[in-house]
Amino acid sequence: MPTLYGADGSPFVRKARVFLAEKGISYDHEPVIPFNVSDEYRKISPLGKIPAFRDGNVTLADSSVICAYLERIHPEPALYPKDPVDYARALWFEEYGDGGLLPVVGKIFFPKIIAPIFFNQQPDEAAIAKVVQEELPRLFDYLEGQIGGKDFLVGNRFTIGDIGVATGFVNLRHCGVGVDAKRWPDLARYVAAIHARASFKALIEEETRSFGLAS
Repeated sequence: MPTLYGADGSPFVRKARVFLAEKGISYDHEPVIPFNVSDEYRKISPLGKIPAFRDGNVTLADSSVICAYLERIHPEPALYPKDPVDYARALWFEEYGDGGLLPVVGKIFFPKIIAPIFFNQQPDEAAIAKVVQEELPRLFDYLEGQIGGKDFLVGNRFTIGDIGVATGFVNLRHCGVGVDAKRWPDLARYVAAIHARASFKALIEEETRSFGLAS
């Protein structure tokens, strides 16, 4: 059985786990915290990051690489569109999540959740509030315009683009940061619907218990 390495709460680990769940692939999950990782782990993930993945003799690192590999060996249900334009747009939204949304989310999630648990550091609430008020809105504005009245970001079906975007909103949820439905009604509706999928819902509940957060 394949093994996914990585810690609860990582949006990238969650991205891979949602992908595996949507594909119906059974796997072992081995928790790895990406601080001072072992030399043995670096043989799988040379940069020491999570997630990493082992499938027999195949070892992979990076959530996007793992998902792309899984799509090739388990093509159904398809989570990457076949139409070239939709395929490119799905990759774009995955990158928007990975490279645009998540760096900002990390400025909230790390000090709010990770630092108190692992480093005994209390969050600077004023700094967090500044990120919420000044950095998140422009990211939300873009997504609101892209979603419109649709259920999914690309091609009227659930894709890697939806996974890549929605995983970051789980971290915001853990921090008590939601989407203002009056300001971003389509985004709020979209996030709630994606998080209600069985693949996301199970992980949200698991992580909520793991971090001792109110459900």
